[in-house]
Formats: sequence, structure tokens, C-alpha cells
Amino acid sequence: MDRHFDLELNALNEKLLHMARLVEESVARAVKSLKERNETFAQDVLKTERDVNLLEIEIDELCMRLLALQQPVASDLRFITSAMQIARELERVGDLAVNIAEVSLDLLKLPPLKPLIDIPRMASLAQGMVKDSLNAFVNRDEKLARAVCERDDEVDSLNDQIFRELLTYMMNDPTTIDRAVGLILIGRHLERIADQATNIGEDVIYLVLGKTIKHNIEEIRRGAAAKAEQK
Repeated sequence: MDRHFDLELNALNEKLLHMARLVEESVARAVKSLKERNETFAQDVLKTERDVNLLEIEIDELCMRLLALQQPVASDLRFITSAMQIARELERVGDLAVNIAEVSLDLLKLPPLKPLIDIPRMASLAQGMVKDSLNAFVNRDEKLARAVCERDDEVDSLNDQIFRELLTYMMNDPTTIDRAVGLILIGRHLERIADQATNIGEDVIYLVLGKTIKHNIEEIRRGAAAKAEQK
């Protein structure tokens, strides 16, 4: 029974890593489609969506079976529940890559608005966060996971900068609105990819330490305890 359980845990790990590779490739191709004005890369992303979705379902079903039949405890339980959550985050990243690819296909029908500088930079940051969050998962590296979470503010700041610049384009020349809105949407999707990478980083911290840091929960609990003492 123990050997069978170990084999299934290894299978779960491999499925999750395979899903991660597909999602990373999808994000890279979606951005490459925009940068190189190449429709093929965007179409590749759309074709991969089904595989990503199927993997999420397979991972979810495997996790539910392991929870129901094996009744895991301690670190194995945290691994299974973290795997379920990470698969959901990866599926969302895959969806966001599809969104970028679809906007890119629309933008390719129009002349370029401006040289792309900040969006590729933002894309590189978001992709790096996804990659590092997954490396943190593979290596159970809590410090790397925290570093990923800390980089989210940099992506948010860059997204705000892109929005302000494109808003200026639209105000000065209404003919740029469609193209500017498309680039704003891509910036927003990249910002959300960074958010999902942050979520994965938080999942890794829970996996390694058994501690939740989402929503600054420890500060919230300390504040609630302090209020209770005052009553």
C-alpha cells in the first residue's frame, strides 16, 4: 500500500510539472506573438489550452482519490492539497496566456502603435515569477517562494506606468484607442499572471512550513486576538 501511495504521489508530481511546462510555454508564445507580430505563436497557445484544462481535471481527480482512499497525514496531506491549489493557479495562468494570444491576434490586424518596451519587460518579470515559483515548489524552497511574492509590487508598478502612457496616447489621438486598449488588456493579463505566481509562492510556503501567509493572515489574527483581550 505504501509503495502504491508513493507511486501515485510521484505521478501527481509529474503531472503538475508537465502542466507547469505547458503553461510556461503558453505565456512565452503569447508574448512572442505580440513582439514578433507572428500569428503562429498565438495559434499554438490556443491549441494548448485543451491540454492544460485536461491536466487540471486529471490532477484534481487524482488528488481527490488520494485524499479519499489513502487518508494522508502531515507533509503528504499538505503536498496533495497544495498540488490541487497550484493546478488551479496554473490553469488560470493558461487562461491568461490564451487571453493575451487572442488580443495579440486582434492587434496583428492593425499597424503597431509604438515600439514595445515596457510590455516585454513586464512579461519577462511575470514569466520569471512563474518559473521561480515552480522551481520553489520542485525544490521546496521557501526563501525563493517568498522572493517571488515580494516581486509582485514591481509588476504592479510597471502595469500602472503602461496604463498611464497608453491613456496619454488615447487622449491625444482617438484613432489609437483600439490599439491602446488592446495593450492595456495585455498589461492587465500579465499583472494577473504575476498574481497567480504569487499565489503559487504562497502555496509553496504553506507546503514547506505548514503556515498560511495569504491576506497577511498572521497580522489579522494578531489584531483579532488583541481586540479580544481588550474586551
